[in-house]
Amino acid sequence: MAKNLEPYPAAIAYALRNQLGTTHQATKIVMGWTGAGERTVKNWLAGISGPSGQHLVNLIRHSDDVLEALLILAGRRQIVAVQKVVEMRNKLAETVEEFDQLMGDANSTR
Repeated sequence: MAKNLEPYPAAIAYALRNQLGTTHQATKIVMGWTGAGERTVKNWLAGISGPSGQHLVNLIRHSDDVLEALLILAGRRQIVAVQKVVEMRNKLAETVEEFDQLMGDANSTR
């Protein structure tokens, strides 16, 4: 997420659209996550306004993209970078494990 995320409503809109797209289904998903009404969620997705309070907490609970946008807005890019390194390490470990399983399977058929 390299985009300039100012102002806050634009950051939330960008994060949600990046994760969910712009379909009516995205609106329904966000409504389910937050309990907010359809018009409110559409305003968030359009960048007209941004969520506050419990709605924001609920979005963060369900959306890593929203959390990342908020960390960037707060000037905490280093936390985002650390999280990405951890995610990459975990994916690499899974890949190595799959590779080892394949190699074990190949060796057992000889």
